[in-house]
Amino acid sequence: MSTVVTPSPETRGKLTLIDAMLDEQGDLTAVDRFTQFHEGEKSPLQGGLYSSLLPVRAPGPGQQYAFEVDLDRCSGCKACVAACHSMNGLDEFEAWREVGLIVGAIAGLPVLQHVTSACHHCLDPACLSACPVDAYEKDPVTGIVKHLDDQCFGCQYCTLACPYDVPKFHAKKGIVRKCDMCSDRLEVGEAPACAQACPHEAIKIRVIDREEAVAVAESNSFLATAPAADYTMPTTRYLSSRPAPGPVRAGDYFRNEPEHAHLPLVVMLVLTQASAGGYLFEAVSRAMGGDVTTTLPWLSLVVGLVGIHASLLHLGRPLYAYRALIGLRHSWLSREVAAFGLFANVALGHAAALWFQPRWLGLSAAAAAATGLLAVFCSVMVYHVVRRPFWRGGRCAAKFFGTSIVLGLAGAFATSGGAPRLAIALTIATGLKLALEGAILRHLRDPQMTSLRRTALLLRGPLSRVAALRLGLGLAGGAIVPLVFATVAVPEAAAWVALAAVLGGELAERYLFFAAVVRPKMPGGLAS
Repeated sequence: MSTVVTPSPETRGKLTLIDAMLDEQGDLTAVDRFTQFHEGEKSPLQGGLYSSLLPVRAPGPGQQYAFEVDLDRCSGCKACVAACHSMNGLDEFEAWREVGLIVGAIAGLPVLQHVTSACHHCLDPACLSACPVDAYEKDPVTGIVKHLDDQCFGCQYCTLACPYDVPKFHAKKGIVRKCDMCSDRLEVGEAPACAQACPHEAIKIRVIDREEAVAVAESNSFLATAPAADYTMPTTRYLSSRPAPGPVRAGDYFRNEPEHAHLPLVVMLVLTQASAGGYLFEAVSRAMGGDVTTTLPWLSLVVGLVGIHASLLHLGRPLYAYRALIGLRHSWLSREVAAFGLFANVALGHAAALWFQPRWLGLSAAAAAATGLLAVFCSVMVYHVVRRPFWRGGRCAAKFFGTSIVLGLAGAFATSGGAPRLAIALTIATGLKLALEGAILRHLRDPQMTSLRRTALLLRGPLSRVAALRLGLGLAGGAIVPLVFATVAVPEAAAWVALAAVLGGELAERYLFFAAVVRPKMPGGLAS
């Protein structure tokens, strides 16, 4: 322990130059001393401590940077999460790196493995191919997948497309953000914040051959319990010298909660599909020489335009909606936007024909119906390509085109004053669609906890009230009221009540479409 001696007034004038400088040094504040200590440094003071976390050389042809995680070293301390949060200035609810668990799947199997994960900087990033505004880029040299915040308009489609739940939507900023491997630090020879903060050096940056990532994806050896790697070909390498001695599952395997319902998209999808259905039945009626009131096409136009504009409420930055066509070559969302734009213009042209060119009504109605159905097909593909089983292929197509048919019939039924033949057709169409939707419940008997079984459990559990509302409104508006019309004399206003009930039922069905889907993700923590 040292003691600071203060010179007396008698001896202060006799101090040498060195004594005076030492005396001045003793008066420096902590900030002054810190600044003086660092003034001459040209390299990171702890560079020697984390040089082993970085590759010896930069990536060459056919190579890229990748995270390497030593599972044997990861203790689950979440220092990497805190460092990432601090370095990137994330808000309280944000996390670009997360720590989950892998546990034994059978009783008595002693497995408790922590897993740290962030963006995997995939070879074929689903976020990049899905983005309608090209707000993602994959660096051709480093392979790092970066998000361009200024380009993003907050459609959140990438959050649906990524199978690892990496991109995160920031509601206040109105954009999506994600990990970029601290690329600015890598450029100056510093390790990413997560790697540098890990007390056990469980996270490192390595250079990998892209062929290696393809081989790992093809062999399904990426990480136990994680989504299949053959979709996007992630590059993160998970290493362990102690493979699990039995079957394992994610720590949150038994967690099963409804997803965000995206209400603006619920309204947009139902109303645009209703509009397409209305034009379809108008075109069919005109082609068969039937009488068509002007109410149906005008109703279809208004409903369609309201639906298209409702989609703007889903964007975090709606003023940049004009950018949506940038990704037309690769994004189904861009194609959907283009198709609905074409549909809106053709529908307006058909409205003009109603006023000025009645002889063209058959052709313009057919054009409106065709472009409307094309737009509905694009909507189907938007959800089909993200590979969530509840949204795949025929199931999604049957729901979307089924909505067009049911609401188109309901609209024709209401505007015709309750025609008996339309009442019977509406009853049949509604019965078939409800039966199709109810078929998902057969997966309750699946022996494994499949994605579709999880959906069925949600519909029978947390979402059961919405499911009951959907069934009740569908039966009331699509079957009971039409059958009454077909058998007894009922005021024509009741047909509009039926249309409102059918519309409410379809909105409830589309809410379930989003809320009951299962989101693929990396292993999470233990379910509470």
